[in-house]
Amino acid sequence: MWNLLVHWTISAISLLVVAYIIPGIRVDGLGPALIAPLVIGLVNATVGFILKIVTFPIAILSLGIFLLVINALMLMFAAYLVPGFAVAGFLSAFFGAIVMSIVSMVLRKLLT
Repeated sequence: MWNLLVHWTISAISLLVVAYIIPGIRVDGLGPALIAPLVIGLVNATVGFILKIVTFPIAILSLGIFLLVINALMLMFAAYLVPGFAVAGFLSAFFGAIVMSIVSMVLRKLLT
């Protein structure tokens, strides 16, 4: 249970950092920053998982770079579902997904 809470907090902080760094990504307060990681996780676990299986050959041919496209699409879909969280376009989502992954990885290394 504790690991889940730490992971959720790290994801929320990462999302706030992404919203601060990447133009085109907006988070309107702490509420959406706490809800959006839950939605992103659920979307990645369902729709993202299916997309990753279907596009597996493309991911292999692109050496995994296509997975960033899927992550960007999942970020855009989560922004559509969560009020107070907005992504302006695909490029913002693409770079936001990259920065969010890096920030989450760094925070996990520091906190665990």
